Amino acid sequence: MGKVYLVGGGPGDPGLLTLKGAECLRRADLILYDGLVNPMLLRHGHAAVERTCRAEGPLGRHIPQEEINRRLVEAAQAGKTVVRLKGGDPFIFGRGSEEAAALAAAGIPFEVVPGITAATGAAVYTGISLTHRDHASAVAFITGHEDPNKPETALDYNSLAHFPGTLVFYMGLHRLEAISSALIAAGKPSHTPVCVVCRATQPLQRTVTGTLDDIAKLAANAGLHPPSLVIVGDCVTVREQARWFEDRPLFGQVIGITRPEDQADDAALKAYELGALPVMLPMIEIAPPDNWSAVDAVLSRLNEFDWIVFTSANGVRGLLNRLWQSGGDVRSLANAKLACIGPATAAVLEEFSLRADLVPSEYRAEALAAALKPHASGKRVLWARASRGRDVLPTELIAAGASLEQLVVYQNRDVTELPRPELDRLERGELDWIGLSSPSIARSLARLLTSAARAQLGVRTKLACISPVTTEAAQSVGLTIAAEATEYTWDGLFQAMIAAR
Repeated sequence: MGKVYLVGGGPGDPGLLTLKGAECLRRADLILYDGLVNPMLLRHGHAAVERTCRAEGPLGRHIPQEEINRRLVEAAQAGKTVVRLKGGDPFIFGRGSEEAAALAAAGIPFEVVPGITAATGAAVYTGISLTHRDHASAVAFITGHEDPNKPETALDYNSLAHFPGTLVFYMGLHRLEAISSALIAAGKPSHTPVCVVCRATQPLQRTVTGTLDDIAKLAANAGLHPPSLVIVGDCVTVREQARWFEDRPLFGQVIGITRPEDQADDAALKAYELGALPVMLPMIEIAPPDNWSAVDAVLSRLNEFDWIVFTSANGVRGLLNRLWQSGGDVRSLANAKLACIGPATAAVLEEFSLRADLVPSEYRAEALAAALKPHASGKRVLWARASRGRDVLPTELIAAGASLEQLVVYQNRDVTELPRPELDRLERGELDWIGLSSPSIARSLARLLTSAARAQLGVRTKLACISPVTTEAAQSVGLTIAAEATEYTWDGLFQAMIAAR
């Protein structure tokens, strides 16, 4: 018998997943996730994943709950560890209790992992305190969309209108006018402050404030759409004093992350931290060598080298992971000094408890070669490299009198096509920026762009390059660059975007 975890994924920001929720995802054999879940959360696990709904129309088209319950039971009976990943909290308008009841009836072991509910997330990320010593001593969570099969509403608007605190309506956008009218008719003052929040806690979060009297018209004019929450009460008036999320430097920007998909997490999370929405546009993929024999032959004589040079994090992992897999460990490097092209590469070296002896002040091959040249004459140097790249390093080191060996420890391959949903976004002009972090990525983008996507460049979508070398490569294939990093890292790329806004 397997086990089912009903996990709350939070309101949208991937950083709001609980530690226990992340641990459940790592254990899972199967993840069934709903349409309100941020797909970034799926990167915590390596399981098979299935989406249990597809948005279609204002209220969406959902797979029947009975079918989801059956799927959970069958997977657990097959011995699988299953995570049912739900937006917000499973037991707050999430139908998690119905799933728990079905599992209990079938004798399936299960646990429920709470999540940050949408009301909390929406309020905090808009600067609203749902409870406030001056404005609200209580808060009520209310459904704005009841079961359509109910013969009559279960909501007592007379009680809600006289509730001594804040009202939060879930899923109430399409009934906003009816909700407002019902509250006013029941005695709630028409000037009561109201805030509507869409896509709460996400970079595309939108907020409209007004009163019960005019909020429906204001929301309609703003073109708001689900998922949304409606917050009613005097606490809305403190929003301007405590707002923070919408003031982030890249808030609302949509940024294409062109790194290999399995290495894009750090850049994507940094984009979220700055208020931007990351869109995965991998232009290259990283693969191991087709044959390890050449690498293994060198690993057996690492003690012959005076210097080992790494020009990427992939080079570090490619060499040292293979060293471990072949039965060796870092003691084989005892005779060599280690050089890295930049701090990001050196940081990966530290993951193996190794410290770089040399890191240039400028993070590019020319600076690394210049820093190594005084130490190179008569020395044996090993460069752990990709299957392709610039020849600056070997040219300079050999000229300085080094005996250089080049060892390909990973392959750098061009992606043959972009995922269709991401390409559609690019063609519609929904991206504000695309970050280009290497010459090969710049050339790959130029090759993969459709005519419709290329037409958006410089009009809606701008390009930012990580270094002058990348800018030169991009311009050579007809791309116009709007910003260039002064620090040759993804952090530097984001800072260049901020400066160019």
